[in-house]
Amino acid sequence: MGAAGMSTGDLAAARWVLHVDMDAFFASVEVKERPELAGKPVVVGGSGNRGVVASASYEARAYGVRSAMPSAHARRLCPGTVFLAPNFKLYQAYSARLHRVLESFTPLVEGIGLDEAFLDVTGSLALFGAPHLLAATLRRAVNEELGLGCAVGGGPNKLVAKLASKAAKPRVGTAGPVEGRGAVIVGPDEVLGFLWPLPVEAVWGIGRASAERLHKLGISTVGQLAEVPEQSLVAALGRAHGQLLHATAWGRDDRPVTPDRPVKSVGHEETYDVDVTDREELRQRLVAMSDQVAARLREHKVLARTVTLKLRYADFTTVTRSRTFSSPQCSGPSLWRTASGLLEDLSLRSGARLLGVSASGLVDRAATPGEQLALDLAGERDRAVGPEAGPAGAGGAGPAQDGAWEEASRAVDAVRARFGAGAVKPAVTLGGAPRAPGRGRPLPGGGHDALPGRRPAVE
Repeated sequence: MGAAGMSTGDLAAARWVLHVDMDAFFASVEVKERPELAGKPVVVGGSGNRGVVASASYEARAYGVRSAMPSAHARRLCPGTVFLAPNFKLYQAYSARLHRVLESFTPLVEGIGLDEAFLDVTGSLALFGAPHLLAATLRRAVNEELGLGCAVGGGPNKLVAKLASKAAKPRVGTAGPVEGRGAVIVGPDEVLGFLWPLPVEAVWGIGRASAERLHKLGISTVGQLAEVPEQSLVAALGRAHGQLLHATAWGRDDRPVTPDRPVKSVGHEETYDVDVTDREELRQRLVAMSDQVAARLREHKVLARTVTLKLRYADFTTVTRSRTFSSPQCSGPSLWRTASGLLEDLSLRSGARLLGVSASGLVDRAATPGEQLALDLAGERDRAVGPEAGPAGAGGAGPAQDGAWEEASRAVDAVRARFGAGAVKPAVTLGGAPRAPGRGRPLPGGGHDALPGRRPAVE
């Protein structure tokens, strides 16, 4: 008996979770804004030699173009592809509209990236009807509000809902998209019949390495995985992973839908078309990145305890270094001093392919009222922002140091709110960072406000 045939009593007793997944979100938003692109292969991402596909329309996917694919490869597969630089401000605006629609069905909405969300609709069925009716109504509401398509999966938990939404997605045909089912609802009695035929790679927690180990054991489907005793999985994969996979194979997932999850980290990074070998240029780029990260910290009304520097070399080797403040901070100069100090400790080798700054260990700004006392604005300003400024100490900037910028930061935020993000910039970035021939330039993309479980800006 499926969800559509369940009695009112059965529906009331069951827990129901929906997973909403927008179709090719970034590319679809661009086509919505530019109707002349309808029916054409469209890719959102970097167009340079080192660009990466963030989102591809189904017309582009028909040629084999996929997310996370190098843009150069995508161009070879489909020479007529229209490449567009990411416009995350636009996507965030559409995402905000999406969440307003979802929250009209239930207050229990957990966003996963800009284009996905889980909804606990257990308490909404009395108003909207059975899960398959609610899913259909939700899809119509999203289309009416955004003019975009989405897939909806439903089931008794997040695991099943996520896999069901994947089954509901449009398919890639040789001539473009093939309409999918739109919504797939899996009743409690249908879970094992739905899960067991799936390949093990379809399940959360099974990456390439784990899948290869399972294949060597003769396990290729979720049903075969379910036949393996839990103790055998623990022996082969470790206790935590083995227990998780055993529960997953039997459709068990007790994770709640958690709305309004707090921001866990804020970051910004740049990928360069040509490796940057000049350390001073990288330090100047850190000024702009730190300023952007600090502005988003203040937007979220949080302070950061830790700053992390990320550096990727030409051979894709990536290193990260972190430092914790003696007290939480949210000013650009404080983040920059610390990030710059971390950079000084790293070798540039053959140059930087990617550079990034992130702030974590976030705390509510209102809960730490005494951390920013301005004592020496002029003196600290001179020490903090000049190109000759040295690295921060082991604890980063202290409260008096960073606090000197509190009033100035509020003024900058007010100007940007009125006139746009580009109205005020660090002086060192005006006109762009100086570079000699052959040095890098940033590629599109970068900023992120990461939530637990959120993906990077790649579909």
